[in-house]
Amino acid sequence: MDSSEHGSSKSSTGVTSGGTLPPGLTEEEAEEIQVELTKVEDEIQTLRQVLVVKERHATELKRRLGIGPLSEIKQNFTKGWHEVQCSNAYLTASATFEEIGRSDAYKKTQETLSQAGHMTSAAFSSMGSAIRNRFGEISSNFSMRHSLSMPAMRNSPSFKSFEDKVENMKYKVMGRSNGESDHSPTSNNAPF
Repeated sequence: MDSSEHGSSKSSTGVTSGGTLPPGLTEEEAEEIQVELTKVEDEIQTLRQVLVVKERHATELKRRLGIGPLSEIKQNFTKGWHEVQCSNAYLTASATFEEIGRSDAYKKTQETLSQAGHMTSAAFSSMGSAIRNRFGEISSNFSMRHSLSMPAMRNSPSFKSFEDKVENMKYKVMGRSNGESDHSPTSNNAPF
């Protein structure tokens, strides 16, 4: 067999591309490598088939044990979280946060924010009390039904609607005061 026939047989087996060998390899070495590559690829294919069979068997065993996909996800999450907690990055970050928590700057900031929260809460509370007191003063000193001197305006539907809304707001803010009946002030018991 001459070299041209031998080269064409090599290219049909895939050892060489274009009839040339890679630099530094003889034809015999290339053939050995090709045979070894074929064996390794066959082993890989066999291992894939074995893996598929093993995965099916594992799935069947899990099904018989009552382990479903949801419990698997939960186990994987728990395992993953445990691994995160054991990681160097998590431990380092946790130690850093502990140091920050013990620092004077953090304590001062926390104290300042706490005081600001208390002050804001007190401000809203006193503002609510002031509004409630003001509505009480308005209702005791000022009766809208009798304050307007123009009877035509006082008896108009839009004025009565506005008047009812103000009375409802007063009722909701102040609640029932002494001597009020159990019915809402929207009932038209006005002396009109």
